[in-house]
Amino acid sequence: MGINAGQKVLARTHIFPVRVYYEDTDAAGIVYHANYLRFAERARTELLRDLNIRQRELAIQDGLQFVVRSCEIQYLATARLDDELTVESRITLIRGASVKAKQLIKSEGRHLVRMEILIACVNRVGSPVRLPHHVRSALGGKMLNRLRDGGEWQQ
Repeated sequence: MGINAGQKVLARTHIFPVRVYYEDTDAAGIVYHANYLRFAERARTELLRDLNIRQRELAIQDGLQFVVRSCEIQYLATARLDDELTVESRITLIRGASVKAKQLIKSEGRHLVRMEILIACVNRVGSPVRLPHHVRSALGGKMLNRLRDGGEWQQ
């Protein structure tokens, strides 16, 4: 898939392309481990945008924002300068004030990074609040993907 193909949703999986730039690599020439978190964050933001959920509007109009509550990450292989990556994002659980997602970063079919992330919805002072109905509806109706066999990625 060419990097200019843009993001898309396939079978409740959001696909987001990323190219590795010099700024993403470390002294050894591989992607610095923390940058995979940046790639995943961008993918989640674009997933919301594709569902017509605007984080800036939620913050300004409703005083709500999404924050990372927890993140479990497994580094499986490395990426290098100019590699074309894809970030696959799947929503696996929606609760009152939180959303759980699994994300997989791949390059040419090779699994590089797997993560499970719990996102909480909070108000202006950082207290948890219920997800707005339109957010729950968009995520649950279009993206909720109950994974089989302990939540592993199905091929």
